[in-house]
Amino acid sequence: MREELLAIVERNSRIDLKELAVILGAEEIDVVNELEAMEKEGIICGYHTMIDWEKTSIEKVSALIEVRVTPQRGQGFDNIAERIYKYPEVTSVYLISGGYDLLVTLEGKSLKEISGFVSDKLSTLDSVLSTATHFILKKYKDHGTILAKKYEDTREKVTP
Repeated sequence: MREELLAIVERNSRIDLKELAVILGAEEIDVVNELEAMEKEGIICGYHTMIDWEKTSIEKVSALIEVRVTPQRGQGFDNIAERIYKYPEVTSVYLISGGYDLLVTLEGKSLKEISGFVSDKLSTLDSVLSTATHFILKKYKDHGTILAKKYEDTREKVTP
């Protein structure tokens, strides 16, 4: 039940618990108890709302920053990752394979604000060797949700 429960809640954290119990073929109290247990275990870490900021009047810019760092002896990448994720502008930090070590996502009000964060805060950290900034210009799909849906003509065809 756990795997299916997690898959459903990950896609729709606002699902009604009664509906969730029906889908899983379980008692509602068992579903509630399982969710609470997974929250206590740290399996479920939070509940989030996905917003398409392009459809609002709020200015928001997102960027992906690749970061090459010098790992610290005995600590690896954990300490530098922690220093980076404590900044409020940072929305996520991942250890990655390839030419860079960390992938950092940021949000700011402007390109200038994000560029300033990278040059003034991120690049000045002792362990940081180099960065590469990629601004997100448009989101097509995020967390499994398609944001840029194609227009489909739903009108009925009229034939003579």
